[in-house]
Amino acid sequence: MSIDKDMQCREIITKAVCGKGRKFSHVSHTVTPPFSPSSILGAWLINNQYEAIQSGDGVEVVGTYDINIWYSHDRNTKTDVAKETVTYVEIVPLTYLDKKHKSATAEVSAVATQEPNCVEASISSSGDSVVIRVEREYQVEMIAETKVCVKVCDHCDDFGDKHIDFDDALDGEFEDLDADLLEDDLG
Repeated sequence: MSIDKDMQCREIITKAVCGKGRKFSHVSHTVTPPFSPSSILGAWLINNQYEAIQSGDGVEVVGTYDINIWYSHDRNTKTDVAKETVTYVEIVPLTYLDKKHKSATAEVSAVATQEPNCVEASISSSGDSVVIRVEREYQVEMIAETKVCVKVCDHCDDFGDKHIDFDDALDGEFEDLDADLLEDDLG
């Protein structure tokens, strides 16, 4: 690609997404209820709370969630709920990383694309605890300062002698908008 003689490049420092990653994982937890379980009636994970922390060329998702296991005991004559809070650290590697970013300004964020979910609960071989298998997935981003290069044309910023018809430029993009919805939002 050739560059016009009137054009020049300019470097701009801006914040941009400089890293991305995603990780799906299976983990197991063992919960020991107060009574030896006869059967598992249900298992739920609730109150997932987490934060993202920059860690080298990746992001650590550090969090907790509560495990609630409804089970029967005393030869299926009584029921109870065992509750336990677990702490976890999920290291998510960045599959895309702009090496030109300034790491001192980096901000990281994480989104649970699949909230932690119990996919299987079973009584352990010893018979006194419950083993649950959990699936979870996180997507992370790193936003940092980086340089971008843009082409600059000296004569492009002079709009005084040019006529721009914005109606033609939009080319009917707003024809399908519902005017009643717009009035509700505006007023």
